[in-house]
Amino acid sequence: MSDPRILTVRPKEGEYAWTFGGAAPVARIEPGTFLDVYTEDCFAGRVRSEKDLVSAVCEFPFLNPQTGPFHVVGAEPGDTVAVHFVSIEPARDWAASTTVPLFGALTSTHTTASLQAPLPEVVWMWQLDRARRTCLFSARDSDIQVELPMDPMHGTVGVAPANLEVRSALVPDAHGGNMDTPEMRAGVTCYLGVNVEGALLSLGDGHARQGEGETCGVAVECAMNTVVLVELLKGVATPWPRIESDTHLISTGSARPLEDAFRISQLDLVQWLARDYGFSELDAYQLISQAGEAPLANVCDTNYTCVAKIRKNWLPAGDPHRGLHRHLRETAALLPTP
Repeated sequence: MSDPRILTVRPKEGEYAWTFGGAAPVARIEPGTFLDVYTEDCFAGRVRSEKDLVSAVCEFPFLNPQTGPFHVVGAEPGDTVAVHFVSIEPARDWAASTTVPLFGALTSTHTTASLQAPLPEVVWMWQLDRARRTCLFSARDSDIQVELPMDPMHGTVGVAPANLEVRSALVPDAHGGNMDTPEMRAGVTCYLGVNVEGALLSLGDGHARQGEGETCGVAVECAMNTVVLVELLKGVATPWPRIESDTHLISTGSARPLEDAFRISQLDLVQWLARDYGFSELDAYQLISQAGEAPLANVCDTNYTCVAKIRKNWLPAGDPHRGLHRHLRETAALLPTP
């Protein structure tokens, strides 16, 4: 085997992207390239203590910095970029979470207005034990502490949108973006439909862990050292971001209201089974209705994100996305351990 192509990217302050679309690529990469990247947390590293309120240390709309974009050579509209997450490792021993006024699932928002005061702005600092793989929650209003298992993931991964659109890195949609699903962990492959030449792939928003729904709107936010393997699937369209793990097929849908995000993800999974496993759409609809899972990703962002997933071992023989996940898994296993 020839030496793998590895591009290491450690952005400096001022070198992050804040949108999908509208940003010049930081590099051109050939399909089959490993990206070894550093991503900053959603606060750009500025929330470092309980005294660092987001409203004081961050400047809207400069939230959720992305590493990239990367121009994938040969990617054209109608193709699919595959992003295999080889490893996702917190870059620091601490992480931050917070409530943000008029943001989150259990508060009034700008789009769900009501006559009540916003929730107070409170910061929780989480201590990460990277050796033991734990995240320590310390309550603000008591001496309660709870140790949770670490489950690193990326809240945001995506490509440039279609139709010349430029979207904030806070927004999830058909291009990917800020989907905030815990399914985006090491070992999975994310499939993204290409909308512009080169795809313009970016990622960021690392979470040491996150509950389904991301109820308060903010996870255990931390900087990450992440390795991904990027591949290109020519002539295969992916209308909404899909994730494949060793055990599940996973479709996403992002929209408001929440039931539309649910419908998008369910329909995409139906169509995925019809395309790659030989089901009729009605048979796939029936099987997913009885065998599918539907965890929430986020119910707080500008668009909500739902997930539809089904176990592979309940499906007949198939070749999802031409067996690319299996190939990328095998290729990633050959990468030398640092």
